[in-house]
Amino acid sequence: MPKEIDPALRERAVRLVREHRAEYPSNAKAIAAVARQEGVGAESLRRWVLQADIDAGEREGQTSEEHAEIGRLKAENKRLREDVAILKAAATFFAGELDPRNH
Repeated sequence: MPKEIDPALRERAVRLVREHRAEYPSNAKAIAAVARQEGVGAESLRRWVLQADIDAGEREGQTSEEHAEIGRLKAENKRLREDVAILKAAATFFAGELDPRNH
């Protein structure tokens, strides 16, 4: 189970990479240096920076808001499918109860 990262730490690490990446020969070197300094995984920080760039419109991809909306819609879709299954089962049951051949 992944550990929960303090949002303030995450924001600070991303900000540091974005502010200081010009000082390093590559984006990967900047991420590695900040990851060491902040005590987070380099791969985690790389993904956070990538998502921050997408959210800022600097890269193509699914924004955090879009990702959250898709998750919400999937959960709603699942609940609605379960509701339909329950209603179908109830309709079948009550149709059988009302059938005069069953009395």
